Amino acid sequence: MISDSVEISVRGKWLRVPALNVNGNTIFATGGRLRVAAVHDGDWLESELKDPEACIRELQAEREKRLRADIFTFAQMLPSTTPKYSYPLEWDSIAAIRLTSFENWWQSLPQESRKNVRRSEKRGVRLGLSKFDHDLVSAIMEVNNESPIRQGRKFPHHGKSFEEVKKDYSGFLDRSQFISAFFGNELAGLLKLVYRGEIASVLQLITKACHYDKKPANALLAKAVELCEANGVKYLSYGKFHYGNKRGDSLAEFKTRNGFEEFLLPRYYVPLTRRGAFYIKLGLHHGLLEILPRQVIALGLATRANWYDLKRSLSRCSSKLEQPNRNRRMERANPPAGSNL
Repeated sequence: MISDSVEISVRGKWLRVPALNVNGNTIFATGGRLRVAAVHDGDWLESELKDPEACIRELQAEREKRLRADIFTFAQMLPSTTPKYSYPLEWDSIAAIRLTSFENWWQSLPQESRKNVRRSEKRGVRLGLSKFDHDLVSAIMEVNNESPIRQGRKFPHHGKSFEEVKKDYSGFLDRSQFISAFFGNELAGLLKLVYRGEIASVLQLITKACHYDKKPANALLAKAVELCEANGVKYLSYGKFHYGNKRGDSLAEFKTRNGFEEFLLPRYYVPLTRRGAFYIKLGLHHGLLEILPRQVIALGLATRANWYDLKRSLSRCSSKLEQPNRNRRMERANPPAGSNL
C-alpha cells in the first residue's frame, strides 16, 4: 500500500485528493461530514475490482490518517448482473446496448431513429475517426463555447482554455477512439469511445446545437455501434439510464430511441465507520437526486431551465437596448458634413 494523491474531475473542474494504491487500484475519498471512498475511474476500468476485501482493510487501517473514509463503494461490470458479494448493495441503472450485430441493432430501432441517421448523411454530415491533436482540441473548444447553457443548466466546459480542454479529453488515449461528425470544415459533433474489454463506453458525446437539424448525435452513435461490431464488443454503454429519482428527461428518451436499455448492476456500499453505517441505514449516503421525490426534482429542473431561459432573454434584450444608445452617442460625436474637424 502506498499513500498518494490523484486528480479527479468534479463538475468539470479538476481537484487533487488523497488516495491509496491497493494492488494496482487507486482508491480516493471525497466528501465533507460523510466521506465516501471509491475506485478511481471505476466506470472506465477494463475489469472489475478483484479483491475488495484488501481495499476495505487498507481503508480501515488508514482511517485515522491522511485518507479518512466512512463508506467504500464499488460496482460490478456488465454482463455481471448477479451479486457476487454479501456486502450491502443497491442497483446501478446502466444504459447499454447488448450487441449481436449492427444489423440487429439497426432493425430494432424506431423508424424515426433510422431516418435521423440517414438524414444526417443526406444533409452533408461526414463521419470519421480523428486523431487527438491540436486541431481536434481547438474544434472541441468551438463546440464547448457555442453556448454557456446546455440541457437547461450551466455548461461547465464553456470558456475553458486549450490546455483545460486537452486535459479533459486526455484520459485512456491508448484504448479510445474519437468519432467526429463534420459539416464542411466545422466540427458538428464528437463522440469519445473507450474500450473496456468486451464493453465499450461513451465517455463524451457533444454536438453543436446549430446543427441539430442534421442529427449528428444519431449518426455518431450509429458509427459507434459499427465500430463495436468490428472490434468484437458485446456491450455499448452510455452512462446511467436513470439518475436517482430523475425520470423522463430528454437524455433518457434519446437513449431509448437509439436502442439503449436499462441494465441493473450490483453496487456495494461497505460501511467503514459507525457514521457510514448510520447514513447507509437511513439512505442519506446519496445525493439529492436519490432522496427527493420525483415531482420535486421535476419541478426543480423545470424552474432551473426557465431561469436560464429568462437570463438569456434579458441578456438579449439588454444588448438590443444598448446598441441604439451607442449609435446615438456616436452620431452626436460625429462632426457635421463638410466640417474640417
